[in-house]
Order: sequence, then C-alpha cells, then structure tokens
Amino acid sequence: MSLWHGEPLILASKSRVRRSLLEAAGIPVTIDPANIDERGMEASAGSASPEAVAQLLAREKALAVAKNKKGIVLGADQTLALGQRRFSKPASLEGAGEQLKALAGNTHGLHSALAVAENGKIVFETVQTARMTMRPFSQEFVDVYLKEAGDRVRTSVGAYQLEGLGIHLFEKIEGDHFTVLGLPLVPLLAFFRKQGWVVS
Repeated sequence: MSLWHGEPLILASKSRVRRSLLEAAGIPVTIDPANIDERGMEASAGSASPEAVAQLLAREKALAVAKNKKGIVLGADQTLALGQRRFSKPASLEGAGEQLKALAGNTHGLHSALAVAENGKIVFETVQTARMTMRPFSQEFVDVYLKEAGDRVRTSVGAYQLEGLGIHLFEKIEGDHFTVLGLPLVPLLAFFRKQGWVVS
C-alpha cells in the first residue's frame, strides 16, 4: 500500500531538489520538463511583483506539460528579489560575485510558487515567501566561496544553495524549509489530501 493513489505525479521541471523532496514524501514522480521561454515571460511581466512572476512561471510550466499529458502535472518556480529588484541565475562567476555583493548585509525574499494542473486546467496554486538575511562578508570570503563552490553557483539564483556551502552566507532565515528549497510542500500535500490523492 502506498500513500499516493494512482499514476505518478508529473513534474514539469528537471529540478533534482524538487524531485527528491517529492519522492522523500512518498510521492512517485515522472519528469517532463516544460519547454517555455522563462526569461521572455519574466521580461513581459514588467513591473509585476516577484511573487506574481514566480506564480506565472509555475502556472505556465504546468499548463505547457498538461496540454500533452494525461494525469496530474506539477509546475514550480522560484524568484529571488531584493525589494522589487529581481535576480536571475548568474551567467558567470563574476556575475555571481556581483550578486553576492548586492545581497550582502541585506534581507531578500525567496518566492516559491507551485501550480497543479489536471485535465489541462489549473486546480491549485500557491506562492510562499522566505525572508533570507545575508551577513556582511569580506571580499576574501567571496573569493574563497566562489572558488570552492565553483560552477554550482551558476545553477541557482543568488549564487547559493542553502543545503551546501551557501549556508555560510546567512545570519538569519525566516520561512519554511521547503519554501527555501523551491517547493512549498506543506500546502501542496494538504491539497493532495483534500483531493483524496494521498491517504489522509
């Protein structure tokens, strides 16, 4: 007997972290990454709030995959913003260093959104925010951090992965652990239970 009823959840993302979070929670997953123009959508969103942009991207990912797949599709995305300034994944180590300098000594928001599609329609969506306060740090620390973390810093907006070396950057974290990792799992599982998709 399994907690999950039915066919595996379709995850419209290639994120290993999101997949591992779902599987650790007993949710079987198949991967079908959405093919959407994320940067183009972000640009067209203009002055929309960082939360709204994250929700837009999650929704569009879910719908893009749901058009061609039967089953339950989960789209997810995350934006990082310092005030209303949104950050993207750094293109280089130099860009990562610039992001770290901008974020040092400040509190930024991680806005994690998800959307669930069934039969081509969104049936649930939410966005949760974590407040992340980076400590002030020296240029020496930045240099050592970038050298040790290497190209991994280019895979995450803000140039950090909290579950790795990125933890050294912070002095305070306010928010749900799963939100920080990019998947608000607690409200998602509550929705699954309401739908009868997992044992309650």
